[in-house]
Amino acid sequence: MHKTTLEQWALLEKVTELGSFARAAEETHRSQSSVSYNLSVLQERLGVALLIQEGRRAVLTPAGELLLNQVKPLLKAFSYVETRAATLRSGMRTRLDLVVDSIFPRRRLFAILRQFQQRYPQTQVRLTEVLEKARIDAASSEADVMVLTRRQDITGLGEWLMNINFVAVAHRDHPLFSLDTPLNDELLRRWPLIQIADSASSGQAAGDAWTFSTIDAAIDAVMYQVGYGWLPEERIQSQLDQGILRMLPLSHGVRRATPLHLIVKRTLVPLDEQVETLLNLFSQPPEITPATL
Repeated sequence: MHKTTLEQWALLEKVTELGSFARAAEETHRSQSSVSYNLSVLQERLGVALLIQEGRRAVLTPAGELLLNQVKPLLKAFSYVETRAATLRSGMRTRLDLVVDSIFPRRRLFAILRQFQQRYPQTQVRLTEVLEKARIDAASSEADVMVLTRRQDITGLGEWLMNINFVAVAHRDHPLFSLDTPLNDELLRRWPLIQIADSASSGQAAGDAWTFSTIDAAIDAVMYQVGYGWLPEERIQSQLDQGILRMLPLSHGVRRATPLHLIVKRTLVPLDEQVETLLNLFSQPPEITPATL
């Protein structure tokens, strides 16, 4: 059996936090003698002085500070377990499954998740990112909330959320920019097209394209002049601003919009509090959802 208890360490933390036995007793709804007794037993069983009195304030000894710092993660974990139990007892969900298309703006996504975590710290979000227009597997289709391009592929309740703009770009030193004429499909066909997974064809046959399984890999391929590509404008805005990537002077169709839909699993109706909150966060205009990354 252990010589000390979490309760004793929690009282030590409270005394040092508030600076006195009396205030710790009031905060923990105990008598001052009870607090004093528990800390006396703690020090006696350890054989180490943990507290000293400096004026009217109780402060940690060097040994007390060292040991309490080692115990604090345990106290925090134990508090988390108790809070989680209260969440289970109240019937509030402890996990939420979220599937998001990888073209959804990252800054906005993680700002939303941070806001959700601050409101529901005991609810874990399991995020799965899927590739644009990729086939949704059975597990993903059972997610509670989905942000996807192909609304018709999912059995659920949802609506249009936003459009993601794709722009045709290449590295500023790409030979395409040396052509003194608007670019059409015939001129573009001479150079490799960089595609993201199963994204829609841009006029070239699939065999003429280099396909990458992530947006980041496709961006890097264009950055290293492997080819040109249609990329999410929001994800490459900094490279465009710096002039590293440039939009191609196309003869038509400078931008292509891909719609995203916000979908909730049909069986969740009526919605629980956490799902409704998450849907509201996604539905807010971007300027209301703070960018924190």
